[in-house]
Amino acid sequence: MAQRGGLFGWVPVCLGLGIAGYFALRFEPDLIVWLAVAALTVCLLVASRITPPFIQPVVLGLALVLGGAMLAKWQAVAVDAPVLSFRYYGPIEGRVVNIDRSASDAPRLTLDQVRMDRISPDRMPARVRISVHGDQPLALYMPGDVIMTTGHLSPPSGPAEPGGFDFQRHAFFDQLGAVGYTRTPVLRAELAGPSSFRQWIFAQRMAISRAVQAAMPGEPGAFAAAIMTGDRSGMGQATLQDLRASNLAHLLAISGLHMGLLTGFVFAVIRYGLALIPGIALRWPTKKIAAICAIVIGAFYLALSGGNVATERAFIMVSVMFVAILLDRRALTLRAVAMAAILVLFLHPEALLGPGFQMSFAATTALVVVFGQMRHVDMSRLPNWTRPVISVVISSFVAGLATAPIAAAHFNQIAHYGLIANVLSVPLMGALVMPAAVLAVCLAPFGLWEIGLWIMEKGLLWIMWVAHRVAALDGALSHVPTPSGIVLGVLTLGLLWLILWRGAARWGGVAFAALAFVLWANVERPALLIADSGSLIGLMTPEGRALSKPKGAGFVAGIWLENDGGPVPQDVAASRPGLNISGRTVRADIGEFAVVQVSGKTALADLSGCGGADVLISNQTVSDLRPCLVLDVPSLRRNGAVGMSVNASGDLQITSARDITGTRPWNAHAAPRPGEALVDLIKKGPQDAAPEPLVALGQ
Repeated sequence: MAQRGGLFGWVPVCLGLGIAGYFALRFEPDLIVWLAVAALTVCLLVASRITPPFIQPVVLGLALVLGGAMLAKWQAVAVDAPVLSFRYYGPIEGRVVNIDRSASDAPRLTLDQVRMDRISPDRMPARVRISVHGDQPLALYMPGDVIMTTGHLSPPSGPAEPGGFDFQRHAFFDQLGAVGYTRTPVLRAELAGPSSFRQWIFAQRMAISRAVQAAMPGEPGAFAAAIMTGDRSGMGQATLQDLRASNLAHLLAISGLHMGLLTGFVFAVIRYGLALIPGIALRWPTKKIAAICAIVIGAFYLALSGGNVATERAFIMVSVMFVAILLDRRALTLRAVAMAAILVLFLHPEALLGPGFQMSFAATTALVVVFGQMRHVDMSRLPNWTRPVISVVISSFVAGLATAPIAAAHFNQIAHYGLIANVLSVPLMGALVMPAAVLAVCLAPFGLWEIGLWIMEKGLLWIMWVAHRVAALDGALSHVPTPSGIVLGVLTLGLLWLILWRGAARWGGVAFAALAFVLWANVERPALLIADSGSLIGLMTPEGRALSKPKGAGFVAGIWLENDGGPVPQDVAASRPGLNISGRTVRADIGEFAVVQVSGKTALADLSGCGGADVLISNQTVSDLRPCLVLDVPSLRRNGAVGMSVNASGDLQITSARDITGTRPWNAHAAPRPGEALVDLIKKGPQDAAPEPLVALGQ
């Protein structure tokens, strides 16, 4: 009974457990299973009405967990769209629905209403994304234009390693059925223009972004465009790296900080502006009028920014707060945070797995809890000017501390001087940059928005200077290995238990959090990693992971090294000892097992048998039987990247990405044939020639 007042906070937690459980499955339940789950959920809801009061929360919690799983399944069905099942080269035509930049700084176009050669309409991807190489600036492309080019497309790739980030799943929920590039000119087939409200908003967003960058050239203009419209396509990679290294990258994302600063500024200006008019202040509810205006401005900002999950979460959060003001309730509470989380999970259940959702709600929850406790602290003896300074320092410290484990788990890095950078930058963002942005928008109809942009530029120049200086400090950034999937779950549940539970038992959450860090500290990386193309392998050595080649497959190589917690240039990793490289043949030893990787048809043909190895890896199709385990292109494409390690018994364990993800809607286009696991796809020689002992996970 002591928990009655705080049970609402557990609603999004239970929904999240169900959603996470659905995504953790290694198989897709059939219709009969979902009907049974729905029936059980209804039974639990009915039972909650007749069970004793102390059991009701548990029964309702179980119903919410099952409801979360059904919610995730519903979303998967709703977004299901064709995915390209082969590598395509040929003509591509489509309408521009998004413009951004790739990690290599190439302009990138997302197209819908796609048309490609030799593909029937029922198999045509709903969307494709193309990186445009060559001298073709972003200004050439306009929202709504129908463009055509000739390019290479392939299905979205799976995890770069077993248990890694699943881009296939991410692309599936974005209805992105193919990705690729073009080196030929992109031609405008039709100047169609916006055909819907969403397209019109997108066109306005890009027009404002380009106008801002034209009026404010260089990185400050790109920064201003990013925080005003969400368009980061003008940001240079060097500035982005410095912002990440100084823990200021969150200033680019239109999230809680920007939405809160904007709507808070509008709320304050309207409320205090109306208070200056006695006739209105005495007769009208100025506080509620200001709250309604702030919600409207926030909705426009949400639409203009493109409506990504982080911005949507921020808008829901501030809307809940302003609605609380309309209802004469306290605005900033854990109940408001829980309501925002529930709404986001209903709209985008897949967002639960992303760093944006996790970091934004972690920071918001921590700030609400800490500042809620600070209400009981007497600060009246402190000078008035110190209170906002203390608030900024505390908020930066608390938000940074709350998000640091999540950022480290997803991005493998810790910014050690992030508190300093945030204390020097966040106040200026709130006191100067965002108000100047509002001023620029208000003056734009009169042709005077350069005044607001000039003020913004000064503030942004300071923020970028801070980012550059902090990032250049010795030890500004350190790296950590990627934890196992369970670590973040245990850590999150432990901290939520500490925050939401009432009574002495809440401190049990500390034990769970400590367990998560112990598991993280003892994480073991695979001894050998194999790319799903068969063209790159990486062996863990005392100096770090040694790669089989200094260039090529650079994206995969970078992910491996980052996940190891030791990102270095690929050529540096390729120079490490540990691999025996002779031409196109690479040999490695894992315990007592020998591995050979060959690249190209000639090297494969010249190899006698397996070259004395227990495992043969090739980026070609091995058509003949060989006296070892063979990982060739067909098996790797069906099962994904592979990790190898030697277990405590001395056996060689082979884990594929498919072993971790299973066969789900987002990777079914590349699924193995029924009943086939990794070891079944490996071509073996005569039984008496097979090496022993040899164990493969998934058998």
